Amino acid sequence: MNKLYLVRHGRAAAGWDVDPNPGLDELGRAQAEQASLTLFKYAPAQIVSSPLLRCQETAAPTAALLNTSIAIEQRVAEILSPEGVELKDRVTWLRAAMTQTWTELGQRYISYRDDMVAFLSTCTADTVVFSHFIAINAVVGSILEDDRVLIRSFDNCSITTIQRSDDGRLSLVDYGA
Repeated sequence: MNKLYLVRHGRAAAGWDVDPNPGLDELGRAQAEQASLTLFKYAPAQIVSSPLLRCQETAAPTAALLNTSIAIEQRVAEILSPEGVELKDRVTWLRAAMTQTWTELGQRYISYRDDMVAFLSTCTADTVVFSHFIAINAVVGSILEDDRVLIRSFDNCSITTIQRSDDGRLSLVDYGA
């Protein structure tokens, strides 16, 4: 058995409807530094990050403390808005999506959730995964067998702990803040 620590990125310097790939703002960098001190105590064997800048910047202090590299993994990235949704309309789409189920969103989004869970099921060592609000909700919902897109709110740099059994099954240990 091993543990997976799902960390929501620190506060971004811009909204999802303004910049498709913002880094962290000053508060977000401070949140990342604080989270790194907690994560260091867990002594994870590996660090995985969404390819998006805000997650990579959140992961950097932990990687520095552990003197290790960050593996970039597309399967833990942010949910994509539908084709044709313009940048300025992404938040409106996301707010509506959060009131739905994965089934209502359709196969593209079910695959997004299932691919992420399948990836986490292959992590055979204690791992920190820097990801996103909806991504963490997708994992928690899958574990709880709850089809809702939004299960609960997770603060920036909250740490949700998942246990992975030897056969790859995931269970929820502790919600992030």
